Amino acid sequence: MWAKIWHKINNTVAGGAVIIACFSFLSKVIALFRERLIAYNFGASEISDIYYAAFRLPDLIFNTLVLGALTSAFIPVFQKVWHKNKEEGLILANSVLNLFLIIIFFLSLFAFLFTPQIMDFLTPGFSAWQMIKVNQLTRIMLVSVLFFVASNVIGGILNSWKKFFSFSLAASFYNLGIIFGIIFLYPLFGLTGLAWGVLIGAFLHLLVQIPEVVRNGFRYQATLVFNKDLKRILYLMIPRTLGLAAGQANLIFTTMIASSLAVGSIAVFNLANNLQSLPVSLFAVSLAIAVFPTFTQAIQEDNKTLFAKHFSASFRRILFVLIPASVFIVILRAQIVRLILGSGAFNWQDTIDTAQTLGFFALSLFAQGLIPILARSFYAWEDTKTPMFVSLFSIALNIILSFLFAKNLGVVGLALAFSISSVLNMILLYILLHRKSKDLDDQTIFFSTIKISLISFVAGVATYLALQYLSKLVDMQTFLGILIQGLGAGLCGLLIYLILAIVFKLEEVTLVSKLLKKLWRVIR
Repeated sequence: MWAKIWHKINNTVAGGAVIIACFSFLSKVIALFRERLIAYNFGASEISDIYYAAFRLPDLIFNTLVLGALTSAFIPVFQKVWHKNKEEGLILANSVLNLFLIIIFFLSLFAFLFTPQIMDFLTPGFSAWQMIKVNQLTRIMLVSVLFFVASNVIGGILNSWKKFFSFSLAASFYNLGIIFGIIFLYPLFGLTGLAWGVLIGAFLHLLVQIPEVVRNGFRYQATLVFNKDLKRILYLMIPRTLGLAAGQANLIFTTMIASSLAVGSIAVFNLANNLQSLPVSLFAVSLAIAVFPTFTQAIQEDNKTLFAKHFSASFRRILFVLIPASVFIVILRAQIVRLILGSGAFNWQDTIDTAQTLGFFALSLFAQGLIPILARSFYAWEDTKTPMFVSLFSIALNIILSFLFAKNLGVVGLALAFSISSVLNMILLYILLHRKSKDLDDQTIFFSTIKISLISFVAGVATYLALQYLSKLVDMQTFLGILIQGLGAGLCGLLIYLILAIVFKLEEVTLVSKLLKKLWRVIR
C-alpha cells in the first residue's frame, strides 16, 4: 500500500509538487535557523555584510551559466532523447555534465586568481579589512560551484524522469552544511569557517542526489559528444543565460549600492529577501518545477487544451496562496522579523530596517511566484528568448529605480524597486504568453483573481484588528508576547480567509478537498 502511495506521489505533477513543497519547507525552516544564527552572532554589521557579499562572485558564475539556464534548456531536449533511446540519453547527459564542469572549472580558476580586483568593483564601499576578508571567503566559495554544476545536471535528469525526492532534499543538506560552518567551524577558523561550511553544504547537495539517479539508470561516462542535441541545448541556453547574466548584474548593482549605504545594508537586504522568498520557493517554485515536464509533454503533443488546463490550475493555485501571503506578511512584518531574527547582536534598529524592507518586498510576492511558471511555460515551447527580453527590460528598470529610491529611502528603496520591476515582469510575460498560446483559460483566472484579492483584503483587515487587540493582552517586550500576538493574529486572518474561500466556492479549495479525499481513499 505504501509503495503504491509513494509511487503516485513521486511520479505525478501534484505528488511532485507536494514532495518539493514539503522538502522546500524543511529546507526553508533550516535556512531560517541559519539566518537566525547569522543574525544572532553578527546582527546587521560589517561582518554579515562580508558574508553575504562573498556569495556574489560564485553566484554570478553558477546562476548565470548553470542554475535555470541549463535545466530550462536541458530538460525538454533530454526528455525527447531519453524516451527515444536511453543510451543516447545517457551520452547526452554525460556530455552536458562534462562540458560544463570544464567550462566552470576555468571560469572559477580565473575568478579565483582575480578575486581582489573583481571584489573591489563589486563592493566599492567596503573598508580595507573587509576587502581582505571578503576575498578569502569568496575564493573558498568558488570551489563549491563545481559541486553545484554536477548537482544541477543530476537534478535536471531526475526532474525529467519526474523523480523529485532526493532533488528536493538536496537544499536541506546544503543549509545543514552552512549551519555546521557557523556553529563548529567559525569558532575554530573565524570568518573563513563560514565559507568552508558553504563548501561542505555544496558537496552534500550533490551527494544526496547520486543514489537515486544511479538507481534509475544513470551511469557516469567520461564522454563529450558534440551532437545536434547538445548543440540544441547550448542554443536554447543562450537567451536564458543572457537573461540570468542580467539578473546577476542586477544583484551586483544592488550590492554595490547597498555597500555605499549605512553599515549592515547588505545584510538587511539579504535577510529580508530570504524571509520573503520562503512562500515563493516553498509553493510557487515547487509547483513550477513539478509541472514543467507536463507543460513540455503537452506542447510536444501539440495539445494546447491540456497545456491551458494545467497552466490555469497552477496559476490560480499560486495566487490562492501568495496573494493572502503578501497581505499577511505586510501586516505581520515586524513580528516575523523579531521572532525569527531578533536575538543576540540583532538589535531593535536592525529589526525595524529589516521589517520595513520585508514589507516592500512582500508587495510583489504574487508576481514573484507567477514568474517561474510563466517562464517555464515559454521554455516548454522551447522559447527562451522571450523571457530573456522581458527580464532584461525589468532588470534595467530595477537598476534605475534602485539608484533613484536608495538616495531617499536607503535599503528600503532597493526592495521597492525590486517589487515594481517584478510586477511589470509578470504582466509582460503573461501578455506575451497569451499571444503565443491564444487561450490560457483567462476568464477563469480573472474571476478567481478578483475573488482571491477581495477575501485576502478582508482577511488582512481581520488580521490587523486582531493584532491591535492582542497587543493589549500580552507583554510586547517578551518573545512569548510577540509570538502570541503574531501567531494569534495570523491564525485569525487565515481562518477568515479559508471560511470566505469556502463561502465564495473557490475552485482551489475544492481541489485541495478532492486531493485529501483521494489520498484518504488510497490510504484506507
